[in-house]
Amino acid sequence: MSRIYTKPQSPPPAFEDAKNTRQKVRAAGLDPNYWYPAEWSKDLKAGEVKEVVFWKRSLAVFRGEDGQVRAIENRCAHRQLKLTTGHVEGCNLVCPYHGWAYDGEGRVVDIPHSLFGRKFPKFKVPDVPVQERYGIVWFFPGDPENAATVALPEIPELEGPNAWSQIPVDGTWSAHHSMIFDNVCDFTHAYLHRKFRPFVDADLLKYETVGDSVYLEYDTKVGDGQFNKLFINRKRVNVDHMKLGYQYPYQWSNTDDQIKHWLFVCPIDERTSRSFFIFFFKQFVIPFTQIGIPKTVMKAFLPAAKHLTVKPLLAEDGVAVEAEQEGWERHWDAPLAELNPVVKAFQDLTIRKWEAYLATQRDPSLSQLSSKPESKRSSAEPQGSEGETNA
Repeated sequence: MSRIYTKPQSPPPAFEDAKNTRQKVRAAGLDPNYWYPAEWSKDLKAGEVKEVVFWKRSLAVFRGEDGQVRAIENRCAHRQLKLTTGHVEGCNLVCPYHGWAYDGEGRVVDIPHSLFGRKFPKFKVPDVPVQERYGIVWFFPGDPENAATVALPEIPELEGPNAWSQIPVDGTWSAHHSMIFDNVCDFTHAYLHRKFRPFVDADLLKYETVGDSVYLEYDTKVGDGQFNKLFINRKRVNVDHMKLGYQYPYQWSNTDDQIKHWLFVCPIDERTSRSFFIFFFKQFVIPFTQIGIPKTVMKAFLPAAKHLTVKPLLAEDGVAVEAEQEGWERHWDAPLAELNPVVKAFQDLTIRKWEAYLATQRDPSLSQLSSKPESKRSSAEPQGSEGETNA
């Protein structure tokens, strides 16, 4: 006799209290010792400051008048006001309350009022490493000493004079980051996109976990929507197969080395995430021909494609994962009902990496990287500073 399910009266469990894979992954964070997206470079102008939140930690990311980006903890050492309520002055960030100014290393460099006979204090808030690449401002919220040894993924198609045409798009959704990664790897949700048909008739061929990555392949019809299919040269591009990967903590896809995307997620808290997508294309063709569209024309064409298809398509995903988050919070103890084994592979990797990070917090002598499991292949079977005061 099957168990009768009763809606739980308590909120979802914390990570340490979770009893199964789904409960664990929905409570897991992302290891901060990686580079995460803060903002599109074009959207952070000189003299601007923006708040960026990583797993409930607020940062002030600002661009000085010299064009350089800096990031410090979003609080004044004096009265703890958010520094993002202040303004950029030169290359410093100024608190709106008493006018204390902070440089890019978080040091108080100016106090415009009386020091009451004291020497200038050496107050400081933590700073965070930043860099710009691929049109994104990146920040490193973990141990700053690790930043120099942790690399961003290499994406040569996004750089240089021969860079591919790109569609950058982002969204902030009320959903745990793992739900977003589940969404992009699980092509059984083609029904959701039956209007735009980015992929249809997907058949999972194989998947494997290798170290801190999960690789998978689908036979599927790619870009089968009425609008998109007009611009793909189907005689030269194999649109019946797609490779994907979860290269922790990033995700990507590749269709015949002609159509690709990367996804970078910033986990804001347990139920909010901001996703940065970059879709890029080697070449589109003029409809009903095999003639490639010139790059100059592509630059004018892609913004239209973004608003006509890409943004509405991702909006469907946003609605779905937000609804899933609401359902999870109401029914977190419901029986497991997952069929796609790739979902569990993604979730297992997220859990393992979070457990490894938590272990380093308990014992800093432990290595940041967890032990790497053997590769696994499976068919698609169903399954249940000195003298300074850090204020």
